[in-house]
Amino acid sequence: MRNLSLFAAMVLCAAVRVTPGQDSMFSLELSHQTPIREGATQYHRTTQPTKWVANKTAIIVCDVWDAHHSINAVRRLEEFVGRLDDVLAHARTAGATIIHSPSDCMPQYREHPARLRAQKARSGIQNLPKDVQLWCSKIPGEEAAFYPIDQSDGGEDDHPDEHAAWAKKLKSEGRNPNTPWLKQHPRITIHPQLDYLSDRGDEVWAILEQNQIEHVILTGVHTNMCVLGRPFGLRQMARVGKDVVLMRDMTDTMYNPARWPFVSHFTGTDLIIDHVERHVCPTMTSDQLLGGESFRFKDDKRPHVVFVIGEKLYETATTLSGFAAANLGQTCRVSFVHANAEDPNDFPGLGMVESADLVVLSVRRRTPPAQQLEMIRKHISFGKPIIGLRTSSHAFAVRTGTPDSPLDDWPEFDSVVWGGNYHGHHPNEVKSEINVAPNQENHPWLKGVGPFPWPQSGSLYQSAPVAKGAEVLLYGKAKEFPAEPVAWTFQRSDGGRSFYTSLGHPQDFENPLFVCLLNQAVHGMLHLPPPDLSKTYQEHLKRRPWQPLSLPKPSSISDSKVLTPEIPTWYRCTFRLPKKLIDKEATELVVPNSIDAKAWLNGQELRSRIDTQNKRTIFSMNQTALEAEETSLLVIRLPSSESASVAPWFRLNESEGHLSGRWEMRQDGDSSLSRLPLPAKFGTVSDIYIEPELHYKKD
Repeated sequence: MRNLSLFAAMVLCAAVRVTPGQDSMFSLELSHQTPIREGATQYHRTTQPTKWVANKTAIIVCDVWDAHHSINAVRRLEEFVGRLDDVLAHARTAGATIIHSPSDCMPQYREHPARLRAQKARSGIQNLPKDVQLWCSKIPGEEAAFYPIDQSDGGEDDHPDEHAAWAKKLKSEGRNPNTPWLKQHPRITIHPQLDYLSDRGDEVWAILEQNQIEHVILTGVHTNMCVLGRPFGLRQMARVGKDVVLMRDMTDTMYNPARWPFVSHFTGTDLIIDHVERHVCPTMTSDQLLGGESFRFKDDKRPHVVFVIGEKLYETATTLSGFAAANLGQTCRVSFVHANAEDPNDFPGLGMVESADLVVLSVRRRTPPAQQLEMIRKHISFGKPIIGLRTSSHAFAVRTGTPDSPLDDWPEFDSVVWGGNYHGHHPNEVKSEINVAPNQENHPWLKGVGPFPWPQSGSLYQSAPVAKGAEVLLYGKAKEFPAEPVAWTFQRSDGGRSFYTSLGHPQDFENPLFVCLLNQAVHGMLHLPPPDLSKTYQEHLKRRPWQPLSLPKPSSISDSKVLTPEIPTWYRCTFRLPKKLIDKEATELVVPNSIDAKAWLNGQELRSRIDTQNKRTIFSMNQTALEAEETSLLVIRLPSSESASVAPWFRLNESEGHLSGRWEMRQDGDSSLSRLPLPAKFGTVSDIYIEPELHYKKD
């Protein structure tokens, strides 16, 4: 039956593609992220409706191989590969161009009509964009970005026993367990009369030009490696000026949750998608072509937590993002909605509340447009849980009067949603202490929150008496004033549950007791077991093994780094050299300010000599380890008594070049840090990719 349906679809595809004057359109909602204000590290995520002409659109299917060295990667691909084939069939029928790009597999398709068609397209194109045939490790949009995950171990999340059994099976099939792919996945249809087959950047560019393609959709695996970096990938398409998007639900990542930032595999994927939307291109989902709902992996059972932030006084745009990063990445899918810096009553992207399982609110006296506030009202009316911090007691209440249309307020919000009674606060200079409410010592959300009392940061809110149905967990007491409730749950009339705390001062987030309370409240409202440990954001950042730093040119001055005595320091970066330099006979690497350095190029240790007079180590660049036009990994190890202050540089027969820019640093005694388990272009990240500033004579 499937083969018959497939044949019918092919016939229909062919018929549609040759129809003169075809004007089929794709109606898309493209998601992108922009800083909430200039220089901010928080982002608005919004969608933009757009229409693309189908026959000016191409879908590139990146590295959807028939096998992979990671068994978990294979399992995840098997979940969505059938839907991906449906996406391609629909797009093909509408008139889109389909380009299959299973890298390293072209010999299997030597005589395939789709392969021959791609080669023919290349022969007809003369003017290619510069470097379009090369792997693309970084584009200008990523210059200031920090890459969100550590993938330097290769990203495998297999259980060791399962991985060993899988490698054994691959070997028994005559495959190389490290690179077992031979062709594209058999469930992906390659239409012999309409599609193209190529893993070359110049050929893909030629196909796009020949078919007058203006828009490109990338799908496949894995986003953080191949989909971003291949010569036909997202970065390259963005660099050469194509209108490119990622189909974010038809992709996966190579990320190991045992590596920084120690989040679930699916959160790791979310972080990469965030990086793409912020610094590379917009994204979309498959349901925009097929209808229904977007795809979700069966093991991705994370509830969706949406933080809505609209206040400046207590800096919760920063503190809550840090809290979420440190505490929720293993168990929850997290989104943020921030107020518009230009219009503080506007909340771009608030539509995400519609899919929220929990809303965490930190808003102060805002009057959103009525249709936006209605989204919050619906969340409440559906009986869904909500958490509020500090000024959220007066989130949507103005001090006097009522807002003008189309803006809206909700003055009863405090009493209706929180069961609260906010009527001011004590002076800021009046200090208060937090104590457990009577008979609440064993409440599950208070585990690890003591010992009591502990100091409150910021002023004590006056909220007593709270409504019937409120269960007070914590009280605050200031001098001779009556005690005030500072944390309570509330059973709402709509059947939903709320948790409110008047805590939330920036210094509260430096108190592990408050962080523990908030962490357990979030998990409790979602009926999830809390993590074993509650960490501050600062502790979370310290767990990142490789720390970014900038190394300037030798003529510049660098900030000193505080290092731990008696532990060697490792530095690493990636770079690419043009072929005209690699062909030279003599290539040296100079590491200044060190006479006891060691260096490795793509895992091979370099021979060295000491220039004692100038206090520097000079390495012979091993040309067998340095491949022209490919990304190379340079690792330098300095003894505990030394630290890098300026960047190394190349010294060649006819040229030199500095490796100044962003590097990574780590103090560790582990000798395995000199290499990666896979080529540098896969394992390292855009953070530390450096384009050397080269000076050489013209040929």
